[in-house]
Amino acid sequence: MPDPLSDFLGTRDRLFGIGYRMLGSVAEAEDLVQETWVRWQRVDHDTVRDPVGFLVTTITRLAINEATSARARRETYPGPWLPEPVATGPDPALGAERAEAIELAVLLLLERLGPRERAAYVLREAFDYPYRRISEIVEVSEANARQLVTRARTHLAEHRRTPADPETHRRLLEAFLAAARDGDVRRLEAVLAGDAVFRSDGGGLVSAATRPVTRHLPDFIAGLGRKLGKIAATWSIVTVNGGPAILVTSADGPRMLIAVEVADGRVHEVLAVRNPEKLTAFA
Repeated sequence: MPDPLSDFLGTRDRLFGIGYRMLGSVAEAEDLVQETWVRWQRVDHDTVRDPVGFLVTTITRLAINEATSARARRETYPGPWLPEPVATGPDPALGAERAEAIELAVLLLLERLGPRERAAYVLREAFDYPYRRISEIVEVSEANARQLVTRARTHLAEHRRTPADPETHRRLLEAFLAAARDGDVRRLEAVLAGDAVFRSDGGGLVSAATRPVTRHLPDFIAGLGRKLGKIAATWSIVTVNGGPAILVTSADGPRMLIAVEVADGRVHEVLAVRNPEKLTAFA
């Protein structure tokens, strides 16, 4: 006897995980999960031999369509767009058989891929789907599914430095936190790579750099730290998108979430999410 509700609830985390990796937005991923539920209610469940397969196929195809619209919206976004951070801990609700494709820096790189390319990569790398199944879901041949994943991997390899091990990443994050909080330019110079870049997403709702910052970056971050110090902001380390990040809060609530990309013993990229709509989960 089919149990449609149980089938959906048992797959919900995976559905959200796919939607989030495809769109980088909690709200948009939740909308896709809701639409998948609506469509699931309309089918004759007695005719569905593989409920999980049906649900995954539905949300992936919805996400492919939505990714095209999302890209158009982000072209008019006020300033740099960054993925919405998600708190992850011992039991993350991201439906990940593998903790892949959830780092903010990786999600940002995936934005450059075509929707089908991104879907194939997510299904393969995060959920270990076989190429035959991926080809059915994204509606291409199996050979093309392999090509999509290969191209996505190549793109990430070309634009992403080899990540540091978790211990080094956390050590440099802590050093960055201390230097930024204290507004210490010299310590920031020791932590930041010479070609480091700072991206800030305010969504047009709060003040933020409207373009990536590269010049005089230690001075820029030190100034930001001193400004936050004037409002008695608290800096702490939280687990976000599968790794450590910095949450800056004040009496009014979360002010900023900072993730860093670490490679070769230095911080190469700083992603600062300031858009309050993307920080509600950390209030």
